Amino acid sequence: FKQMLVFGVESIPVVALTAVFTGMVLALQTTYEISKFGAENYIGGVVGLSMTRELGPVLTSLIVAGRVGASIAAEIGTMKVTEQIDALETLAMNPIRYLVVPRLIAGITMLPLLCALADFIGIGGGFAVSVYTYDIPSRFYMDSFQDIVGAYDLFVGLLKTIVFGAIIASVACYYGFKTSGGAEGVGRATTIAVVSSCIIILLADVLLTALFVG
Repeated sequence: FKQMLVFGVESIPVVALTAVFTGMVLALQTTYEISKFGAENYIGGVVGLSMTRELGPVLTSLIVAGRVGASIAAEIGTMKVTEQIDALETLAMNPIRYLVVPRLIAGITMLPLLCALADFIGIGGGFAVSVYTYDIPSRFYMDSFQDIVGAYDLFVGLLKTIVFGAIIASVACYYGFKTSGGAEGVGRATTIAVVSSCIIILLADVLLTALFVG
């Protein structure tokens, strides 16, 4: 439960801020471009599809990787260099079950919920810009959203975050367990864990997108 709070509740503010600004910028830029072709009434579908399929899952995961992944790697790395993990093994406690499994479960459980929240807030930000900045009727925004975005699109985005959540927890724990060299080693492991998580997330996103599009 503690790990779910770390992954989920404590990440809400930064995820929400990122999502609303992303939705607003997406609506600003997209509406400006497609209005040249008289297609501004489709902005709701464009923003919705972009958020649910790509921007929501990927940005949420990258934020959590930077925030929570670093915390996990640093915490486990500190336990490693101070021999607390060895103490767990001495007490016949499995470090994997005690340290990794709760974080893995929290990652694959909470990240989809964060993504759903980010999607909702981002689409709302796009709605605000479209309606109050470009004077697009709210009905047009909602109609195009309903016409273009389906349950399958939301499903694909949430499925991605399950994979991304597992990646974040697994990579952070892996580098935490590999930590050596005292405080300097903890810092190095934390940095490598975050960078590796982000790269693997982006690679996995390409593969999953190709799979579902194909």
